[in-house]
Amino acid sequence: MSAGHILVVDDEPSMLKYLQTVLELDSYRVSTASNGTEAVEKVQRSNPDLVLLDMVMPGADGLETLQRIRETRPATKVVMLSCVRDTRKVAQAMRLGAQDYLSKPVQKEEMEEVLRFCLENTDPSSPGAGEAIEVSQGVYFFSATPQMRQLRAQAMQVARFDFPVLLLGESGTGKEVLAHLIHKYSDRSHRTFLKVNCAAVPSELLESELFGYEPGAFTGANKSKPGKFELCNKGTLLLDEIGEMSPALQAKLLQVLQDGQFSRLGGRTTVKVDVRVLAATNINMPQAIAQKTFREDLYYRLNSFVLRMPSLRERREEVPMMLRHFMIHLADRYACAPLNVSARLVEACENYEWPGNIRELENFVKRFLVLGDESAAIAELQKGPAHEASNAVVIPLEEKLQPPQPDLKEMVRSLKNGAEMEAIAQVLEETAWNRKRAATKLNISYKALLYKIRQYDIRPRQVG
Repeated sequence: MSAGHILVVDDEPSMLKYLQTVLELDSYRVSTASNGTEAVEKVQRSNPDLVLLDMVMPGADGLETLQRIRETRPATKVVMLSCVRDTRKVAQAMRLGAQDYLSKPVQKEEMEEVLRFCLENTDPSSPGAGEAIEVSQGVYFFSATPQMRQLRAQAMQVARFDFPVLLLGESGTGKEVLAHLIHKYSDRSHRTFLKVNCAAVPSELLESELFGYEPGAFTGANKSKPGKFELCNKGTLLLDEIGEMSPALQAKLLQVLQDGQFSRLGGRTTVKVDVRVLAATNINMPQAIAQKTFREDLYYRLNSFVLRMPSLRERREEVPMMLRHFMIHLADRYACAPLNVSARLVEACENYEWPGNIRELENFVKRFLVLGDESAAIAELQKGPAHEASNAVVIPLEEKLQPPQPDLKEMVRSLKNGAEMEAIAQVLEETAWNRKRAATKLNISYKALLYKIRQYDIRPRQVG
Protein backbone atom coordinates (compact mmCIF):
# COMPACT_ATOMS: atom_id res chain seq x y z
CA MET A 1 0.00 0.00 0.00
CA SER A 2 1.37 3.44 -0.99
CA ALA A 3 2.52 5.71 1.82
CA GLY A 4 1.43 8.81 -0.11
CA HIS A 5 2.05 10.79 -3.27
CA ILE A 6 5.11 13.06 -3.34
CA LEU A 7 6.08 15.46 -6.11
CA VAL A 8 9.84 16.14 -6.30
CA VAL A 9 10.85 19.37 -8.05
CA ASP A 10 14.52 19.94 -8.92
CA ASP A 11 16.42 21.06 -12.02
CA GLU A 12 19.28 18.62 -11.33
CA PRO A 13 18.52 15.21 -12.95
CA SER A 14 20.85 13.38 -10.53
CA MET A 15 19.04 14.84 -7.49
CA LEU A 16 15.65 13.97 -8.98
CA LYS A 17 16.74 10.38 -9.60
CA TYR A 18 18.25 10.00 -6.11
CA LEU A 19 15.18 11.31 -4.29
CA GLN A 20 12.78 9.33 -6.47
CA THR A 21 14.70 6.10 -5.78
CA VAL A 22 14.90 6.66 -2.02
CA LEU A 23 11.21 7.59 -1.73
CA GLU A 24 9.98 4.70 -3.89
CA LEU A 25 11.97 2.27 -1.73
CA ASP A 26 9.87 3.59 1.18
CA SER A 27 6.67 2.85 -0.80
CA TYR A 28 5.85 6.46 -1.71
CA ARG A 29 4.28 7.15 -5.10
CA VAL A 30 6.63 9.66 -6.71
CA SER A 31 6.29 12.04 -9.62
CA THR A 32 8.92 14.57 -10.69
CA ALA A 33 9.21 18.00 -12.28
CA SER A 34 12.34 19.79 -13.47
CA ASN A 35 11.09 23.38 -13.22
CA GLY A 36 8.53 25.55 -11.44
CA THR A 37 6.02 25.81 -14.27
CA GLU A 38 5.86 22.02 -14.68
CA ALA A 39 5.55 21.64 -10.92
CA VAL A 40 2.53 23.98 -10.68
CA GLU A 41 0.82 22.13 -13.55
CA LYS A 42 1.35 18.75 -11.86
CA VAL A 43 0.12 20.08 -8.50
CA GLN A 44 -3.08 21.32 -10.18
CA ARG A 45 -3.56 18.07 -12.07
CA SER A 46 -2.65 15.39 -9.52
CA ASN A 47 -2.88 17.19 -6.13
CA PRO A 48 0.06 15.40 -4.39
CA ASP A 49 0.17 14.92 -0.62
CA LEU A 50 3.47 16.77 -0.41
CA VAL A 51 5.92 18.65 -2.66
CA LEU A 52 9.71 18.58 -2.22
CA LEU A 53 10.65 21.87 -3.87
CA ASP A 54 14.16 23.01 -4.77
CA MET A 55 14.93 26.57 -3.74
CA VAL A 56 17.24 27.52 -6.65
CA MET A 57 16.05 26.77 -10.18
CA PRO A 58 16.26 28.62 -13.50
CA GLY A 59 13.11 30.47 -14.51
CA ALA A 60 10.57 30.37 -11.68
CA ASP A 61 12.65 29.73 -8.55
CA GLY A 62 11.45 27.94 -5.41
CA LEU A 63 9.87 31.00 -3.80
CA GLU A 64 7.92 31.98 -6.91
CA THR A 65 6.80 28.38 -7.43
CA LEU A 66 5.75 28.12 -3.76
CA GLN A 67 3.62 31.26 -4.11
CA ARG A 68 1.89 29.86 -7.20
CA ILE A 69 1.25 26.53 -5.46
CA ARG A 70 -0.23 28.35 -2.46
CA GLU A 71 -2.51 30.33 -4.78
CA THR A 72 -3.81 27.29 -6.68
CA ARG A 73 -3.68 24.60 -3.96
CA PRO A 74 -3.33 26.34 -0.56
CA ALA A 75 -3.68 23.07 1.37
CA THR A 76 -0.75 21.37 -0.42
CA LYS A 77 2.19 20.81 1.90
CA VAL A 78 5.57 21.98 0.65
CA VAL A 79 9.05 21.18 1.99
CA MET A 80 11.90 23.29 0.62
CA LEU A 81 15.23 21.83 -0.53
CA SER A 82 17.94 24.37 0.25
CA CYS A 83 21.69 24.84 0.40
CA VAL A 84 23.17 26.03 3.69
CA ARG A 85 23.64 29.50 2.23
CA ASP A 86 19.91 29.92 1.58
CA THR A 87 18.82 30.59 5.19
CA ARG A 88 17.21 33.96 4.39
CA LYS A 89 15.28 32.42 1.49
CA VAL A 90 14.21 29.51 3.70
CA ALA A 91 12.88 31.96 6.28
CA GLN A 92 10.95 33.74 3.54
CA ALA A 93 9.59 30.39 2.31
CA MET A 94 8.33 29.58 5.81
CA ARG A 95 6.56 32.94 5.89
CA LEU A 96 4.94 32.04 2.56
CA GLY A 97 3.60 28.79 4.03
CA ALA A 98 6.26 26.09 3.54
CA GLN A 99 5.94 23.31 6.12
CA ASP A 100 9.63 22.62 6.61
CA TYR A 101 13.01 22.48 4.86
CA LEU A 102 15.75 19.97 4.06
CA SER A 103 19.37 20.98 3.58
CA LYS A 104 21.30 19.71 0.56
CA PRO A 105 22.83 17.22 0.30
CA VAL A 106 19.67 15.57 1.61
CA GLN A 107 20.25 12.96 4.32
CA LYS A 108 17.84 10.02 4.23
CA GLU A 109 17.28 9.92 8.01
CA GLU A 110 16.52 13.64 8.17
CA MET A 111 14.16 13.39 5.19
CA GLU A 112 12.28 10.52 6.83
CA GLU A 113 11.71 12.58 9.99
CA VAL A 114 10.48 15.63 8.05
CA LEU A 115 8.15 13.52 5.88
CA ARG A 116 6.78 11.75 8.94
CA PHE A 117 6.12 15.09 10.65
CA CYS A 118 4.39 16.58 7.60
CA LEU A 119 2.39 13.59 6.39
CA GLU A 120 1.14 12.43 9.80
CA ASN A 121 -0.76 15.72 10.11
CA THR A 122 -2.82 15.60 6.92
CA ASP A 123 -6.00 16.82 8.63
CA PRO A 124 -5.86 20.63 9.04
CA SER A 125 -7.82 20.31 12.28
CA SER A 126 -5.43 17.77 13.80
CA PRO A 127 -2.91 18.76 16.48
CA GLY A 128 0.37 19.94 15.04
CA ALA A 129 -1.11 20.83 11.64
CA GLY A 130 -1.11 24.51 12.44
CA GLU A 131 0.29 27.71 11.11
CA ALA A 132 2.36 30.65 12.23
CA ILE A 133 0.78 34.00 11.33
CA GLU A 134 3.19 36.93 11.12
CA VAL A 135 1.40 39.62 13.16
CA SER A 136 4.31 42.07 13.11
CA GLN A 137 7.79 41.98 11.62
CA GLY A 138 9.46 38.91 13.10
CA VAL A 139 6.53 38.29 15.51
CA TYR A 140 4.39 35.19 14.95
CA PHE A 141 1.18 33.82 16.43
CA PHE A 142 1.16 29.98 16.56
CA SER A 143 -2.05 28.01 16.27
CA ALA A 144 -1.76 24.23 15.96
CA THR A 145 -4.41 23.09 18.45
CA PRO A 146 -8.19 23.55 18.55
CA GLN A 147 -7.71 25.69 21.68
CA MET A 148 -5.31 28.08 19.92
CA ARG A 149 -7.35 28.19 16.72
CA GLN A 150 -10.38 29.17 18.79
CA LEU A 151 -8.33 31.85 20.59
CA ARG A 152 -7.11 33.19 17.24
CA ALA A 153 -10.69 33.34 15.93
CA GLN A 154 -11.86 35.15 19.08
CA ALA A 155 -9.01 37.67 18.85
CA MET A 156 -9.72 38.38 15.19
CA GLN A 157 -13.41 38.82 15.97
CA VAL A 158 -12.90 41.14 18.95
CA ALA A 159 -10.33 43.13 16.93
CA ARG A 160 -13.17 44.71 14.93
CA PHE A 161 -14.85 46.14 18.03
CA ASP A 162 -13.17 49.21 19.50
CA PHE A 163 -13.13 48.47 23.24
CA PRO A 164 -10.43 47.47 25.77
CA VAL A 165 -9.32 43.84 25.99
CA LEU A 166 -7.70 42.20 29.01
CA LEU A 167 -5.05 39.59 28.16
CA LEU A 168 -4.31 37.04 30.88
CA GLY A 169 -1.71 34.29 31.08
CA GLU A 170 1.60 33.21 32.55
CA SER A 171 4.80 35.06 31.78
CA GLY A 172 6.27 34.12 28.41
CA THR A 173 3.08 32.68 26.89
CA GLY A 174 2.83 35.35 24.18
CA LYS A 175 0.34 37.92 25.46
CA GLU A 176 2.16 40.64 23.53
CA VAL A 177 1.88 38.55 20.35
CA LEU A 178 -1.86 38.24 20.98
CA ALA A 179 -2.04 42.03 21.30
CA HIS A 180 -0.25 42.39 17.95
CA LEU A 181 -2.79 39.99 16.42
CA ILE A 182 -5.69 42.12 17.66
CA HIS A 183 -4.07 45.28 16.31
CA LYS A 184 -3.31 43.66 12.93
CA TYR A 185 -6.96 42.76 12.31
CA SER A 186 -8.44 45.97 13.72
CA ASP A 187 -9.39 49.18 11.89
CA ARG A 188 -6.34 50.75 13.54
CA SER A 189 -3.86 48.34 11.88
CA HIS A 190 -2.36 51.12 9.72
CA ARG A 191 -1.78 53.25 12.83
CA THR A 192 0.78 53.10 15.65
CA PHE A 193 1.13 50.12 17.99
CA LEU A 194 3.07 50.88 21.19
CA LYS A 195 3.85 48.83 24.28
CA VAL A 196 4.61 50.08 27.79
CA ASN A 197 5.89 47.60 30.36
CA CYS A 198 4.46 48.94 33.61
CA ALA A 199 6.79 46.72 35.66
CA ALA A 200 9.95 47.92 33.90
CA VAL A 201 9.39 51.64 34.53
CA PRO A 202 9.67 52.99 38.12
CA SER A 203 6.24 54.03 39.39
CA GLU A 204 7.31 57.67 39.84
CA LEU A 205 8.30 57.82 36.13
CA LEU A 206 5.45 55.78 34.68
CA GLU A 207 2.98 58.67 34.79
CA SER A 208 5.24 60.92 32.70
CA GLU A 209 5.96 57.97 30.37
CA LEU A 210 2.25 57.46 29.71
CA PHE A 211 0.93 61.02 29.83
CA GLY A 212 3.95 63.23 29.14
CA TYR A 213 4.99 66.36 31.03
CA GLU A 214 5.36 70.12 30.80
CA PRO A 215 8.47 72.22 31.56
CA GLY A 216 9.08 72.50 35.29
CA ALA A 217 6.97 69.45 36.16
CA PHE A 218 10.01 67.99 37.94
CA THR A 219 13.74 68.54 38.16
CA GLY A 220 15.27 68.19 34.71
CA ALA A 221 11.99 68.77 32.81
CA ASN A 222 13.26 71.62 30.62
CA LYS A 223 10.80 71.21 27.78
CA SER A 224 7.43 69.61 27.17
CA LYS A 225 7.31 65.98 26.12
CA PRO A 226 4.31 63.97 24.87
CA GLY A 227 3.58 60.64 26.51
CA LYS A 228 2.73 57.30 24.95
CA PHE A 229 -1.00 58.10 24.86
CA GLU A 230 -0.41 61.12 22.62
CA LEU A 231 2.16 59.33 20.47
CA CYS A 232 -0.32 56.48 20.03
CA ASN A 233 -3.34 58.64 19.12
CA LYS A 234 -5.67 56.74 16.74
CA GLY A 235 -3.60 53.60 17.38
CA THR A 236 -3.30 50.75 19.90
CA LEU A 237 -1.49 50.90 23.25
CA LEU A 238 -0.53 47.73 25.11
CA LEU A 239 -0.11 48.19 28.87
CA ASP A 240 1.94 45.14 29.76
CA GLU A 241 2.14 43.96 33.38
CA ILE A 242 -0.64 46.39 34.28
CA GLY A 243 -1.01 44.66 37.66
CA GLU A 244 2.22 46.41 38.71
CA MET A 245 0.75 49.91 38.18
CA SER A 246 0.29 51.97 41.37
CA PRO A 247 -3.33 52.55 42.54
CA ALA A 248 -2.92 56.35 42.15
CA LEU A 249 -1.94 55.99 38.50
CA GLN A 250 -4.72 53.47 37.98
CA ALA A 251 -7.20 56.24 38.83
CA LYS A 252 -5.78 58.49 36.09
CA LEU A 253 -5.86 55.62 33.60
CA LEU A 254 -9.50 54.99 34.46
CA GLN A 255 -10.26 58.62 33.61
CA VAL A 256 -8.62 58.25 30.19
CA LEU A 257 -10.60 55.10 29.45
CA GLN A 258 -13.86 56.82 30.46
CA ASP A 259 -13.39 60.29 28.95
CA GLY A 260 -10.54 59.95 26.43
CA GLN A 261 -8.73 62.90 28.00
CA PHE A 262 -6.04 63.67 30.57
CA SER A 263 -3.54 66.34 31.65
CA ARG A 264 0.20 66.10 31.19
CA LEU A 265 2.28 66.01 34.34
CA GLY A 266 2.58 69.65 35.46
CA GLY A 267 0.07 70.75 32.80
CA ARG A 268 -3.06 72.84 33.15
CA THR A 269 -4.78 72.04 29.87
CA THR A 270 -6.60 68.88 28.85
CA VAL A 271 -5.35 66.61 26.07
CA LYS A 272 -7.91 64.56 24.12
CA VAL A 273 -6.86 61.26 22.55
CA ASP A 274 -8.41 58.31 20.76
CA VAL A 275 -6.43 55.24 21.83
CA ARG A 276 -7.46 51.62 22.05
CA VAL A 277 -6.03 50.12 25.25
CA LEU A 278 -5.06 46.47 25.58
CA ALA A 279 -3.90 45.40 29.03
CA ALA A 280 -1.87 42.29 29.88
CA THR A 281 -0.99 40.72 33.21
CA ASN A 282 0.05 37.41 34.77
CA ILE A 283 -1.28 38.23 38.26
CA ASN A 284 -4.40 36.81 39.91
CA MET A 285 -6.80 39.72 39.34
CA PRO A 286 -9.55 38.76 41.85
CA GLN A 287 -6.85 38.34 44.52
CA ALA A 288 -5.26 41.72 43.63
CA ILE A 289 -8.69 43.39 43.89
CA ALA A 290 -9.35 41.74 47.27
CA GLN A 291 -5.96 42.96 48.52
CA LYS A 292 -6.70 46.51 47.26
CA THR A 293 -3.64 46.56 44.98
CA PHE A 294 -5.80 46.82 41.86
CA ARG A 295 -8.87 49.01 41.51
CA GLU A 296 -12.07 47.08 40.98
CA ASP A 297 -13.60 49.80 38.79
CA LEU A 298 -10.56 49.79 36.50
CA TYR A 299 -10.72 46.00 36.26
CA TYR A 300 -14.34 46.11 35.10
CA ARG A 301 -13.47 48.88 32.65
CA LEU A 302 -10.67 46.81 31.12
CA ASN A 303 -12.37 43.46 30.97
CA SER A 304 -14.97 44.27 28.32
CA PHE A 305 -13.49 41.17 26.75
CA VAL A 306 -10.97 38.78 28.34
CA LEU A 307 -8.63 36.52 26.38
CA ARG A 308 -6.41 34.00 28.18
CA MET A 309 -3.19 32.71 26.65
CA PRO A 310 -2.68 29.06 27.68
CA SER A 311 0.71 27.92 28.91
CA LEU A 312 2.94 25.86 26.64
CA ARG A 313 2.24 22.87 28.90
CA GLU A 314 -1.40 23.10 27.82
CA ARG A 315 -0.52 23.00 24.11
CA ARG A 316 2.41 20.63 23.84
CA GLU A 317 1.27 19.65 20.34
CA GLU A 318 2.63 22.99 19.12
CA VAL A 319 6.16 22.34 20.37
CA PRO A 320 7.43 20.58 17.18
CA MET A 321 6.12 23.41 15.02
CA MET A 322 7.68 26.07 17.26
CA LEU A 323 11.01 24.24 17.36
CA ARG A 324 11.27 24.23 13.58
CA HIS A 325 10.01 27.80 13.32
CA PHE A 326 12.54 29.18 15.82
CA MET A 327 15.34 27.14 14.24
CA ILE A 328 14.63 28.67 10.80
CA HIS A 329 14.19 32.24 11.97
CA LEU A 330 17.05 32.30 14.47
CA ALA A 331 19.39 30.79 11.87
CA ASP A 332 18.27 33.55 9.53
CA ARG A 333 18.83 36.22 12.20
CA TYR A 334 22.34 35.00 13.03
CA ALA A 335 23.24 34.21 9.38
CA CYS A 336 24.09 30.56 10.01
CA ALA A 337 22.91 27.17 8.83
CA PRO A 338 19.87 25.73 10.67
CA LEU A 339 20.37 22.45 12.52
CA ASN A 340 18.31 19.32 12.11
CA VAL A 341 15.52 18.97 14.68
CA SER A 342 15.54 15.22 15.31
CA ALA A 343 12.65 13.11 16.57
CA ARG A 344 14.65 12.48 19.78
CA LEU A 345 14.98 16.21 20.44
CA VAL A 346 11.30 16.83 19.65
CA GLU A 347 10.26 14.10 22.09
CA ALA A 348 12.44 15.57 24.85
CA CYS A 349 10.93 19.00 24.25
CA GLU A 350 7.38 17.64 24.28
CA ASN A 351 8.03 15.96 27.65
CA TYR A 352 9.51 19.08 29.25
CA GLU A 353 7.28 21.35 31.37
CA TRP A 354 8.49 24.74 29.98
CA PRO A 355 7.88 26.88 33.08
CA GLY A 356 9.13 29.89 31.07
CA ASN A 357 6.77 29.00 28.20
CA ILE A 358 7.50 30.17 24.64
CA ARG A 359 10.21 32.60 25.74
CA GLU A 360 12.11 29.73 27.37
CA LEU A 361 11.67 27.54 24.27
CA GLU A 362 13.08 30.26 22.01
CA ASN A 363 16.11 30.72 24.28
CA PHE A 364 16.62 26.95 24.32
CA VAL A 365 16.73 26.89 20.50
CA LYS A 366 19.25 29.78 20.55
CA ARG A 367 21.60 27.79 22.78
CA PHE A 368 21.20 24.64 20.68
CA LEU A 369 21.86 26.60 17.48
CA VAL A 370 25.05 28.15 18.91
CA LEU A 371 26.52 25.03 20.53
CA GLY A 372 25.24 22.43 18.07
CA ASP A 373 25.27 19.66 20.69
CA GLU A 374 21.99 17.74 20.68
CA SER A 375 22.94 15.41 23.54
CA ALA A 376 23.77 18.38 25.78
CA ALA A 377 20.52 20.10 24.80
CA ILE A 378 18.47 17.02 25.71
CA ALA A 379 20.39 16.60 28.97
CA GLU A 380 19.57 20.23 29.81
CA LEU A 381 15.86 19.51 29.41
CA GLN A 382 16.04 16.34 31.48
CA LYS A 383 17.76 18.16 34.36
CA GLY A 384 15.08 20.84 34.34
CA PRO A 385 14.85 24.18 36.15
CA ALA A 386 14.98 22.50 39.59
CA HIS A 387 18.51 21.32 38.79
CA GLU A 388 19.56 24.86 37.93
CA ALA A 389 18.00 26.20 41.14
CA SER A 390 19.78 23.58 43.26
CA ASN A 391 23.12 24.68 41.81
CA ALA A 392 22.48 28.39 42.39
CA VAL A 393 24.75 30.14 44.88
CA VAL A 394 22.78 31.83 47.67
CA ILE A 395 24.59 34.94 48.95
CA PRO A 396 23.89 35.83 52.61
CA LEU A 397 22.46 39.31 53.17
CA GLU A 398 25.49 40.51 55.13
CA GLU A 399 27.74 39.58 52.18
CA LYS A 400 25.52 41.54 49.79
CA LEU A 401 26.03 44.64 51.92
CA GLN A 402 29.85 44.44 51.78
CA PRO A 403 31.78 46.75 49.44
CA PRO A 404 32.51 45.20 46.01
CA GLN A 405 35.44 42.79 46.08
CA PRO A 406 37.60 41.60 43.16
CA ASP A 407 35.53 38.98 41.30
CA LEU A 408 37.61 35.80 41.36
CA LYS A 409 35.15 33.98 39.11
CA GLU A 410 35.38 36.74 36.55
CA MET A 411 39.19 36.62 36.65
CA VAL A 412 39.17 32.84 36.15
CA ARG A 413 36.63 33.17 33.32
CA SER A 414 38.79 35.78 31.62
CA LEU A 415 41.89 33.57 31.83
CA LYS A 416 39.92 30.58 30.56
CA ASN A 417 38.55 32.57 27.61
CA GLY A 418 42.04 33.78 26.73
CA ALA A 419 43.44 30.26 26.77
CA GLU A 420 40.50 28.97 24.71
CA MET A 421 40.95 31.72 22.14
CA GLU A 422 44.67 30.97 21.79
CA ALA A 423 44.03 27.22 21.42
CA ILE A 424 41.41 27.75 18.72
CA ALA A 425 43.59 30.27 16.85
CA GLN A 426 46.54 27.84 16.93
CA VAL A 427 44.53 24.92 15.52
CA LEU A 428 43.06 27.16 12.81
CA GLU A 429 46.58 28.17 11.75
CA GLU A 430 47.72 24.53 11.81
CA THR A 431 44.86 23.53 9.50
CA ALA A 432 45.36 26.54 7.20
CA TRP A 433 41.95 27.82 8.38
CA ASN A 434 40.12 24.69 7.26
CA ARG A 435 37.34 25.09 9.83
CA LYS A 436 35.88 21.60 9.44
CA ARG A 437 39.27 20.00 10.13
CA ALA A 438 39.84 22.44 12.99
CA ALA A 439 36.49 21.54 14.57
CA THR A 440 37.38 17.84 14.34
CA LYS A 441 40.79 18.40 15.98
CA LEU A 442 39.21 20.50 18.74
CA ASN A 443 36.49 17.87 19.25
CA ILE A 444 33.67 20.42 18.97
CA SER A 445 30.88 20.87 16.42
CA TYR A 446 31.47 22.95 13.30
CA LYS A 447 28.68 25.29 14.44
CA ALA A 448 30.28 25.78 17.86
CA LEU A 449 33.61 26.62 16.20
CA LEU A 450 32.01 29.28 14.01
CA TYR A 451 30.40 30.79 17.11
CA LYS A 452 33.75 30.86 18.97
CA ILE A 453 35.47 32.52 15.98
CA ARG A 454 32.84 35.27 16.03
CA GLN A 455 32.85 35.52 19.84
CA TYR A 456 36.61 36.04 20.07
CA ASP A 457 36.91 37.83 16.69
CA ILE A 458 39.65 35.41 15.63
CA ARG A 459 41.23 36.30 12.28
CA PRO A 460 44.04 34.80 10.15
CA ARG A 461 47.42 36.08 11.21
CA GLN A 462 49.08 38.51 8.84
CA VAL A 463 52.30 37.19 7.29
CA GLY A 464 55.30 39.52 6.90
